[in-house]
Amino acid sequence: MHPLVFSENLPNLPTVLQADFEGLFKPILQSSPETGGILSCHKLKGDLRGYHALEILYDEAEYRLVYRIYEKPTPKRVRVISFDIHDPAYEKAKQRVMG
Repeated sequence: MHPLVFSENLPNLPTVLQADFEGLFKPILQSSPETGGILSCHKLKGDLRGYHALEILYDEAEYRLVYRIYEKPTPKRVRVISFDIHDPAYEKAKQRVMG
């Protein structure tokens, strides 16, 4: 996890999504990060090439959980970069990746 996911993103999410992060989203990332399991997932392009995003719809808003899959060292690892409403999630991910 990027440290700002815990300090900035999660506390500002709706309570339901905070709970789902532990109970639903983390298990999906542990078992099927390439496909998103029961959620839609897509590979990102441009500045975030090599990253993925889970597509999460909640209360008529589109959220994105942005992460990267690391194949090595084995076992495979996933690092969550940002979790927020659609555009802010991507903006924060870019800032965190590019420094």
